[in-house]
Amino acid sequence: MDIAGWKFVHEPTTGVRQAHVTPIVVASDTSLRGYGTLVEDPKSFPIEIVRWPAQGWRRVDENTGDQGGVTEGVFEFCWKGETLYARNNAVGDSYLFGWSNWPEQAAAETAGRPRERALIWRANYHPDGGQLFFPLKGQSFVVPLALPGDDVTPEKFVTFWCEGGAGLYLHPNVWHGAVVPLDEEAEFLDRQGRVHARVSVDFVKEFGCYLAAPMRRPSEPRP
Repeated sequence: MDIAGWKFVHEPTTGVRQAHVTPIVVASDTSLRGYGTLVEDPKSFPIEIVRWPAQGWRRVDENTGDQGGVTEGVFEFCWKGETLYARNNAVGDSYLFGWSNWPEQAAAETAGRPRERALIWRANYHPDGGQLFFPLKGQSFVVPLALPGDDVTPEKFVTFWCEGGAGLYLHPNVWHGAVVPLDEEAEFLDRQGRVHARVSVDFVKEFGCYLAAPMRRPSEPRP
Protein backbone atom coordinates (compact mmCIF):
# COMPACT_ATOMS: atom_id res chain seq x y z
CA MET A 1 0.00 0.00 0.00
CA ASP A 2 1.48 3.34 -1.09
CA ILE A 3 1.11 6.04 1.58
CA ALA A 4 3.43 8.58 -0.05
CA GLY A 5 0.63 11.04 -0.86
CA TRP A 6 -1.24 10.76 2.43
CA LYS A 7 -1.62 13.92 4.53
CA PHE A 8 -2.40 13.06 8.13
CA VAL A 9 -5.27 14.72 9.97
CA HIS A 10 -3.30 14.82 13.26
CA GLU A 11 0.38 14.91 14.00
CA PRO A 12 0.98 12.21 16.61
CA THR A 13 1.96 13.12 20.14
CA THR A 14 5.01 11.19 21.36
CA GLY A 15 7.86 11.47 23.83
CA VAL A 16 6.84 9.26 26.75
CA ARG A 17 7.95 5.79 27.82
CA GLN A 18 4.85 4.69 29.70
CA ALA A 19 2.06 2.47 28.41
CA HIS A 20 -1.20 1.37 29.97
CA VAL A 21 -1.92 -2.19 28.84
CA THR A 22 -5.64 -2.84 28.47
CA PRO A 23 -7.33 -6.12 29.28
CA ILE A 24 -8.31 -8.08 26.17
CA VAL A 25 -11.46 -10.15 25.64
CA VAL A 26 -12.98 -12.02 22.71
CA ALA A 27 -15.69 -9.93 21.09
CA SER A 28 -19.17 -11.42 21.37
CA ASP A 29 -22.65 -10.00 21.60
CA THR A 30 -22.40 -10.49 25.36
CA SER A 31 -18.98 -8.88 25.87
CA LEU A 32 -19.90 -6.01 23.51
CA ARG A 33 -23.09 -5.10 25.38
CA GLY A 34 -23.19 -1.32 25.67
CA TYR A 35 -20.43 -0.87 23.09
CA GLY A 36 -22.02 -2.35 19.96
CA THR A 37 -22.50 -5.69 18.26
CA LEU A 38 -20.94 -8.14 15.85
CA VAL A 39 -22.14 -7.96 12.26
CA GLU A 40 -22.34 -10.97 9.93
CA ASP A 41 -23.89 -9.23 6.90
CA PRO A 42 -23.09 -5.55 6.41
CA LYS A 43 -25.29 -4.99 3.34
CA SER A 44 -28.41 -3.87 5.14
CA PHE A 45 -27.08 -3.20 8.61
CA PRO A 46 -28.54 0.12 9.85
CA ILE A 47 -26.43 2.96 11.22
CA GLU A 48 -27.84 4.94 14.14
CA ILE A 49 -28.01 8.69 13.48
CA VAL A 50 -28.34 11.05 16.46
CA ARG A 51 -30.70 14.02 16.16
CA TRP A 52 -29.03 17.43 16.40
CA PRO A 53 -29.29 18.54 20.06
CA ALA A 54 -31.63 21.36 21.04
CA GLN A 55 -29.89 24.48 22.35
CA GLY A 56 -32.57 25.43 24.89
CA TRP A 57 -36.01 24.39 26.06
CA ARG A 58 -37.52 24.35 22.57
CA ARG A 59 -37.44 20.96 20.87
CA VAL A 60 -35.89 20.27 17.49
CA ASP A 61 -38.74 19.76 15.04
CA GLU A 62 -39.67 16.22 14.09
CA ASN A 63 -38.08 14.90 10.91
CA THR A 64 -35.25 17.43 11.14
CA GLY A 65 -31.75 17.37 12.58
CA ASP A 66 -31.00 13.79 11.58
CA GLN A 67 -31.11 14.01 7.79
CA GLY A 68 -27.38 14.04 7.09
CA GLY A 69 -27.56 10.35 6.36
CA VAL A 70 -24.59 8.01 6.18
CA THR A 71 -21.42 7.74 4.17
CA GLU A 72 -19.39 4.67 3.35
CA GLY A 73 -16.11 3.71 1.74
CA VAL A 74 -13.06 1.52 2.16
CA PHE A 75 -11.00 2.04 5.32
CA GLU A 76 -7.43 1.00 4.44
CA PHE A 77 -4.94 -0.05 7.11
CA CYS A 78 -1.29 -0.96 6.69
CA TRP A 79 1.73 -1.64 8.83
CA LYS A 80 4.96 -0.13 7.55
CA GLY A 81 7.51 -1.86 9.71
CA GLU A 82 6.41 -1.03 13.27
CA THR A 83 4.11 1.90 12.40
CA LEU A 84 0.39 1.61 11.70
CA TYR A 85 -1.14 3.88 9.05
CA ALA A 86 -4.72 4.14 7.81
CA ARG A 87 -6.91 6.02 5.36
CA ASN A 88 -10.69 6.32 5.68
CA ASN A 89 -11.98 6.90 2.17
CA ALA A 90 -15.52 7.40 3.48
CA VAL A 91 -14.48 10.77 4.93
CA GLY A 92 -11.21 11.40 3.09
CA ASP A 93 -8.92 11.39 6.15
CA SER A 94 -5.52 9.74 6.68
CA TYR A 95 -3.96 8.81 10.00
CA LEU A 96 -0.85 7.63 11.77
CA PHE A 97 -2.56 5.51 14.40
CA GLY A 98 0.24 3.95 16.43
CA TRP A 99 3.28 1.72 16.72
CA SER A 100 4.23 -1.77 17.85
CA ASN A 101 7.38 -0.37 19.49
CA TRP A 102 8.25 2.95 21.11
CA PRO A 103 7.89 5.42 18.22
CA GLU A 104 11.47 6.65 18.58
CA GLN A 105 12.65 3.06 18.03
CA ALA A 106 10.05 1.95 15.50
CA ALA A 107 11.67 0.09 12.62
CA ALA A 108 10.83 1.14 9.08
CA GLU A 109 10.95 -2.46 7.84
CA THR A 110 9.05 -5.50 9.06
CA ALA A 111 11.04 -7.18 11.82
CA GLY A 112 9.86 -10.69 10.94
CA ARG A 113 8.51 -11.40 14.44
CA PRO A 114 4.89 -11.24 15.60
CA ARG A 115 3.71 -7.92 16.95
CA GLU A 116 2.76 -8.12 20.62
CA ARG A 117 0.89 -4.85 21.08
CA ALA A 118 -0.12 -1.61 19.44
CA LEU A 119 0.80 1.63 21.20
CA ILE A 120 -2.04 4.05 20.46
CA TRP A 121 -1.72 7.76 21.16
CA ARG A 122 -5.29 8.89 20.47
CA ALA A 123 -8.91 7.68 20.60
CA ASN A 124 -12.23 9.29 19.68
CA TYR A 125 -16.00 8.92 19.55
CA HIS A 126 -18.68 10.15 17.18
CA PRO A 127 -21.65 11.95 18.79
CA ASP A 128 -23.57 12.16 15.49
CA GLY A 129 -23.88 8.45 14.68
CA GLY A 130 -22.68 4.88 14.89
CA GLN A 131 -19.89 3.28 12.87
CA LEU A 132 -19.49 -0.09 11.16
CA PHE A 133 -16.15 -1.78 10.41
CA PHE A 134 -16.38 -4.91 8.26
CA PRO A 135 -13.19 -6.72 7.09
CA LEU A 136 -13.49 -7.21 3.33
CA LYS A 137 -11.12 -10.19 3.33
CA GLY A 138 -12.35 -11.75 6.55
CA GLN A 139 -9.30 -10.84 8.62
CA SER A 140 -9.14 -10.79 12.40
CA PHE A 141 -8.40 -7.55 14.21
CA VAL A 142 -8.34 -5.93 17.65
CA VAL A 143 -9.75 -2.61 18.80
CA PRO A 144 -9.72 -0.86 22.20
CA LEU A 145 -13.10 0.51 23.32
CA ALA A 146 -14.52 2.46 26.25
CA LEU A 147 -18.10 3.23 27.19
CA PRO A 148 -19.50 6.75 26.67
CA GLY A 149 -18.49 9.60 28.95
CA ASP A 150 -16.07 12.49 28.55
CA ASP A 151 -14.24 11.68 31.80
CA VAL A 152 -12.53 8.79 30.05
CA THR A 153 -9.17 7.43 31.23
CA PRO A 154 -6.85 4.72 29.87
CA GLU A 155 -8.08 2.40 32.64
CA LYS A 156 -11.60 2.46 31.18
CA PHE A 157 -10.55 0.87 27.89
CA VAL A 158 -10.88 -2.80 27.01
CA THR A 159 -9.41 -4.32 23.86
CA PHE A 160 -11.71 -6.61 21.90
CA TRP A 161 -10.39 -9.46 19.78
CA CYS A 162 -12.63 -9.70 16.69
CA GLU A 163 -12.48 -13.01 14.89
CA GLY A 164 -12.18 -12.98 11.12
CA GLY A 165 -15.36 -13.16 9.11
CA ALA A 166 -17.44 -10.82 11.25
CA GLY A 167 -17.57 -7.05 11.42
CA LEU A 168 -18.01 -4.70 14.37
CA TYR A 169 -20.68 -2.05 14.83
CA LEU A 170 -20.20 0.66 17.47
CA HIS A 171 -22.99 2.75 18.95
CA PRO A 172 -22.76 6.55 18.90
CA ASN A 173 -20.56 8.05 21.64
CA VAL A 174 -18.53 4.85 22.18
CA TRP A 175 -14.82 5.59 22.50
CA HIS A 176 -12.61 3.66 20.06
CA GLY A 177 -8.91 3.61 19.46
CA ALA A 178 -7.46 2.42 16.21
CA VAL A 179 -8.75 -0.72 14.58
CA VAL A 180 -5.56 -2.78 14.60
CA PRO A 181 -5.17 -5.45 11.89
CA LEU A 182 -3.08 -8.50 12.69
CA ASP A 183 -1.95 -8.78 9.06
CA GLU A 184 0.36 -6.36 7.27
CA GLU A 185 -2.57 -4.83 5.39
CA ALA A 186 -6.34 -4.92 5.73
CA GLU A 187 -9.34 -3.26 4.15
CA PHE A 188 -12.65 -2.66 5.89
CA LEU A 189 -16.00 -1.48 4.68
CA ASP A 190 -16.61 1.66 6.75
CA ARG A 191 -20.14 3.03 7.17
CA GLN A 192 -20.86 5.93 9.51
CA GLY A 193 -22.74 9.19 9.97
CA ARG A 194 -22.02 11.67 7.19
CA VAL A 195 -21.67 14.59 9.63
CA HIS A 196 -18.58 12.84 11.10
CA ALA A 197 -18.30 14.83 14.34
CA ARG A 198 -15.29 13.59 16.30
CA VAL A 199 -14.41 14.07 19.99
CA SER A 200 -10.90 12.94 20.91
CA VAL A 201 -8.61 12.08 23.79
CA ASP A 202 -4.82 12.39 23.53
CA PHE A 203 -3.38 9.81 25.92
CA VAL A 204 0.16 11.17 25.80
CA LYS A 205 -0.83 14.79 26.53
CA GLU A 206 -3.53 14.02 29.08
CA PHE A 207 -2.16 10.98 30.89
CA GLY A 208 1.55 10.75 30.01
CA CYS A 209 1.20 7.29 28.44
CA TYR A 210 0.21 5.35 25.36
CA LEU A 211 -2.76 3.00 25.31
CA ALA A 212 -1.33 -0.47 24.69
CA ALA A 213 -3.72 -2.82 22.89
CA PRO A 214 -2.58 -6.49 23.10
CA MET A 215 -2.41 -8.30 19.76
CA ARG A 216 -2.55 -11.86 21.07
CA ARG A 217 -5.78 -13.82 21.23
CA PRO A 218 -6.94 -14.15 24.85
CA SER A 219 -7.35 -17.59 26.34
CA GLU A 220 -10.91 -18.88 26.50
CA PRO A 221 -12.15 -19.28 30.08
CA ARG A 222 -12.41 -22.88 31.18
CA PRO A 223 -15.97 -24.20 31.65
